[in-house]
Amino acid sequence: MIAGEQALAKRSCMLFSSPDDPVDVWVPELQRNLPEVEFRVAPELGAAADIDYAIVWKPPAGLLASLPNLKVIFSIGAGIDHILADPERPKALPIVRMVDPYLRDMMCEYALLGVLHFHRFMPEYQADQQARVWQRRWPHYTPEMTVGVLGLGEIGAKVAESFRQLGFRVRGWSRGEKRLPGIECFHGRAALPVMLSACHYLVCVLPLTGETAGLLDAAAFAALPRGAVVVSIGRGKHVVEPDLLSALESGQVGGAFLDVYASEPPQPAHPFWRHPRVIMTPHIAGEIVPKSSAKVVAANVRRHLAGEPIAHVVDLARGY
Repeated sequence: MIAGEQALAKRSCMLFSSPDDPVDVWVPELQRNLPEVEFRVAPELGAAADIDYAIVWKPPAGLLASLPNLKVIFSIGAGIDHILADPERPKALPIVRMVDPYLRDMMCEYALLGVLHFHRFMPEYQADQQARVWQRRWPHYTPEMTVGVLGLGEIGAKVAESFRQLGFRVRGWSRGEKRLPGIECFHGRAALPVMLSACHYLVCVLPLTGETAGLLDAAAFAALPRGAVVVSIGRGKHVVEPDLLSALESGQVGGAFLDVYASEPPQPAHPFWRHPRVIMTPHIAGEIVPKSSAKVVAANVRRHLAGEPIAHVVDLARGY
């Protein structure tokens, strides 16, 4: 038996831990895709030394540190800030973010929904319906409207291309230089105001890092054309919420389609709840669907067992 086969023959063990995800859906899918691996569900660890892998969302502080033979940490999410929030996590272990084509496609659907909701005057028509008013509005000419996409990774690149295919002009911004066919690309903080200056719609799909936190502030909103729409589906802390509210009140921002917030859920008194130009959803733009994501996790576990490089390991210096 060769080395890779020996590794696969060894019965490894994975721990599942999430306060939000349905264990009765996740674990059967993981077992179906990785029948050679034993699965345990926190807080029932059994012998902690048996556990080789952990797949987690918002793990309790100290949980990962309590697993002496843990080899890889898998995130149930595209972001990893929920793992980095644990000060006791084993710093040397690789963290793998969730990169799932189905998650990417859901995020893209949501971005399209958010932009098209305002592009086709849905807030106005909903208000007309409540007032029993029948009136048409002259449509925007799509080829003259620009969508800006902040973040051009796996998800952002798909979002940008989808808007391009619908006939919008598309601009993209990223920390480092990117080139995408048919997309006007910008990079670096100095280029951000220039990029924003033409964006009638702005979609944020950035990862949350020290450099991107608070990126959407009063200066960013002021750089947009008056009446621009903001669609936020990255992380809530990208947006300086008081600045967004001020921009909405002044009309500088014409509407916001929000899925993520600085605090989740927002407090009952938060102005977003009742703002007439804000659409809110409860962090559902891209759900991790086990039927698809379990396959992604299984492929990476098999790579590790076979001694091959793991895909989508986070570069902690970059934050994603």
